[in-house]
This record gives sequence, structure tokens and C-alpha cells, in this order.
Amino acid sequence: MTVSLPPDFVLVRGPEPLPPTLARPVIAIGNFDGVHRGHQAVFAAARAMAAEAGGPALALTFEPHPRTFFNPATAPFRLTPAMEKLRHIAESGLQGAIVLDFDAALAAMEAEDFVREVLVDRYGVAGVAVGFDFHFGRQRAGSPAFLKEAGERHGFAVTVVEPMRDENDAISSTAVRRALASGQVGHAAHMLGRPFAVTAEVIHGDKRGRTIGFPTANLALPQDLDLAFGIYAVRAVTPAGRFDGVANYGRRPTFDNGRALLEVHLFDFSGDLYGQSIEVEFHAYIRPELKFDGIDALVAQIRADAQQAREVLAREV
Repeated sequence: MTVSLPPDFVLVRGPEPLPPTLARPVIAIGNFDGVHRGHQAVFAAARAMAAEAGGPALALTFEPHPRTFFNPATAPFRLTPAMEKLRHIAESGLQGAIVLDFDAALAAMEAEDFVREVLVDRYGVAGVAVGFDFHFGRQRAGSPAFLKEAGERHGFAVTVVEPMRDENDAISSTAVRRALASGQVGHAAHMLGRPFAVTAEVIHGDKRGRTIGFPTANLALPQDLDLAFGIYAVRAVTPAGRFDGVANYGRRPTFDNGRALLEVHLFDFSGDLYGQSIEVEFHAYIRPELKFDGIDALVAQIRADAQQAREVLAREV
């Protein structure tokens, strides 16, 4: 399933100039991994400022994520890969997005130079919206307070959006990752404003599921995905439509304890999805992954898991 952007959503990459239709924009700036409710608040602030100024509202984001650039071995997993992030930005009501390459040159740029050369000279901003914890420039010297002062000097408005909270957590990409790592997909969904989802191609597995009456679509996900191993109630968007299902994410300790896979059993589906991409939404955590003494015990538990997943998903309709 290829991620596509709306035809009227303008994507500007690297040093490309803005088209004339996007002159004097208000720009929401951030990494926006996850495009969670805190990010959505920054977008809403940019839209409000743009409406007052009579111009467009855009997002400005960075690829790769700066933490991946500086420490690729220890960088956190991406909640939203690049195109998924842009899709959610487009769905937020902004007219376009600017994607800057986060490279050595950008990392070394002084905060004042970023304001003058990028925001003022290149994009001619009418305003900027950022989150309370946004920092930029060499050694993260550019703070929200610095940006406000620079806006006064250069003639553009700045709005700093205060943190949002959810269930005692300040909403952040880190808090979403922490919730997923402990299986709290409902809490993660509250912070994201939608269920956490992954998109991947269906690959061939050992086809063991079909022999026990539960055929699965197998997805190899990035190995840095820090999602709790276990059984989930899921919904999947496939080329054949949208289906409820039950999924196991883990290493199959009853059989091989191998590489982590997502194995999705779709309810009321028959067909071949090999080689096709599907999107899987995680709606509820049912139980941890377990090792069973035999096939009969495993099948009985899968039946119970599937019934529980059906009941959970029926309540969400």
C-alpha cells in the first residue's frame, strides 16, 4: 500500500524555493515524529496565525531525524517513517511541508544564521509556531525564547505552544514510545490521537498458521521497533478492504524463537496478500507472548484470543 499525499499538498525538499502561491507563510517547525496531539496543537497555532495574516500555513521538518544523524546506533525507533509523517501532516489541514536534509552543514549552522538565511531570506516567513521544547541550531542553542527575540528583530510573529498532557504524561514522542514498549497501545492512541499503526509488505512465512486453522499475514518490521511482544486486537487496511483481526508480535517461542515478526490473522478474510503492503492498527493489548507445551494448547489459546479481539473491536465500532 503506497503512501500518497493529496494532490493539492505542496512538498518542498531541501533548498528548493517556495512556489509563489505559498509566499509569506506561517511555518510550524519541528521533527514531528508520530505527529501526535502535541504536534497537532502546533499545527493549529500555525493555521490560526496564517488565517490572521492571510497567508498559507506550512510545516518545516527534518530528515533524517537529528538524533539518527548524531547517534544512529542509539536513536529511538521512528513512530512515523518519512512518508507516513507527511501523510499525517497533510491530513492536519496544512497546505504543504518543507523537508530539510539534516546533514553536517545544517547541524553546524548557528541559530541566528538559521533564522536569517532559512526562515527570513529563503522562505520569507510571516510567522513561526513551535512547541515549548523545540531547539535548533548548532548545539541546540536556539531556544523558543531565542526564536521569539529573533522574530522581533526580523519582523515575524512567533507562537510557542505549551505542553499537552494525557493520563499524567506530557504528550511527546518519547512518551508514546514508552507506552508502546509496555504494551499500553490505548494510552499511545490517546496521545497520538489515533491508533498506533505500522505499514509493511506481507512476506512468506513457514505457513504453520494455515495448518492449524489460523492463516496469518506475516510482516517483518524494523528490528528497532520497541513494541511489547504479545497478542493484540488489530485492524488492517489491505488492498481488499479493512478487516478486524488478532495479531502476535514476537519470536514464536513455541516453535523457533526466531526473528521478531508481526503475524496477523484477519477475521472473515480469504485471499492472497503476499507481496502487498498492508497497514496494521493496534487497538488493544490482550496478553504477553507465551510458550505452549503443544499445538492443542496453542490453538485453544488462539481461539480465546481471537474471540477477545472480536469483542474488543466490536466495542470500538
